[in-house]
Amino acid sequence: MVGTIDQFRAQLIGGGARPNQFKVEIVSPPGITIGLPTENAAFLCKASNMPSMALGEIELPFRGRKIYIAGDREFADTWTTTFINDTNFALRNAFERWNNGINDLVTGTGVTSSSEYQADLKVSQLDRDDSVLKVYIFRNAFPLTVSAIELSTETTNAIEEFEVTWRYQHFESSEVTAGISAVAG
Repeated sequence: MVGTIDQFRAQLIGGGARPNQFKVEIVSPPGITIGLPTENAAFLCKASNMPSMALGEIELPFRGRKIYIAGDREFADTWTTTFINDTNFALRNAFERWNNGINDLVTGTGVTSSSEYQADLKVSQLDRDDSVLKVYIFRNAFPLTVSAIELSTETTNAIEEFEVTWRYQHFESSEVTAGISAVAG
């Protein structure tokens, strides 16, 4: 079916979701004092992503053919956020403290209970009026890496940035419910 431009526009609810309209919420873990300025983190987060969803598959050979059955869900991907660095290094210092609290740079020791170093983090897709359209909650997350900041005398007219890569146990997505129904046999 070929439609008109007006029919297409009528289907594009709200003018479409915009990738530059988002908010990241980082909270401190309960067992490590990191001094995270949470509002600062929300404003200085330059980039993030919404996670992908994937199921594993089970391949069953049957009489020369392969049958595929849905397998278990795996949360193998990490979550990455990019932050703008300011001159007080507040965010970078907080993420370094968090990472160091898990495994100290000098002693190799740190908190041992995952409930002490993990926290629930969020990324929200916003509408153009800042209302929340969709939320992803990354459960039991912690920083795997705080990336390097490249320094160069040749770099001008730029502000430092760094990435934090997070490991999480699973995520939850707003507006997604289990659609399981029993079929009478």
